[in-house]
Amino acid sequence: MNIESKRRLTLGLMYFIIGLFLIYIFVMFLLNGVEQAPMVKGKMKDHHFSLTGWKWFFYPHILLGTISLAIGPFQLTKKSQQNPRLHKMLGKIYAVAIFINILMVPYLSLSATGGIGTTIAFLVLNLLWLWTTSMGVIRATQRKIKAHKEWILRSYAITWVFVTFRIVVIPFSLFLDSSLAFPIAVYLGIGINLLFIEWRNRKNKKYPKVQVRTTTKPVV
Repeated sequence: MNIESKRRLTLGLMYFIIGLFLIYIFVMFLLNGVEQAPMVKGKMKDHHFSLTGWKWFFYPHILLGTISLAIGPFQLTKKSQQNPRLHKMLGKIYAVAIFINILMVPYLSLSATGGIGTTIAFLVLNLLWLWTTSMGVIRATQRKIKAHKEWILRSYAITWVFVTFRIVVIPFSLFLDSSLAFPIAVYLGIGINLLFIEWRNRKNKKYPKVQVRTTTKPVV
């Protein structure tokens, strides 16, 4: 299998997983109403929890997160990279969606399932999201393309925790209380995703691709 075939397979697999994630979100939170979701029922036991206020933050959080997830793989395709205007526009949408989302996470984290441990874990995730995305944007404005790509990949690795967390938390929830299962799943999601990206970045440095002249501009 050549490099292009592997890339198409990888992108196809990523969009397949994103599709499954969207189905999960639709079934869990939209089909029967968010009030019926087990996670939300647990929150409603807290007298200080405001479902109405939570919805105002949760729905945009999910929408913006999904937009960021969907844009990422396409930005790796030749169709995007050979169209500088499209590449830059989508990059801006990606970054803006994340920066708006970052503002919503602290409120949502206060009522996170699993208590204070999960709250802290999501705030750590949020800080990493802000750091990696900001560095990607800064390197883009500086026209440091290589560094920009590396930081944007780290940013997308953090974005992908949306998916990784929901996969990892399942086995831990079977034998651990949510106060342990949820924060562990968050940290594992962060670790798995970032380690993979760092391995990929090191591999690219060790075995650089043939340089081809291109007019592709930075993502943002």
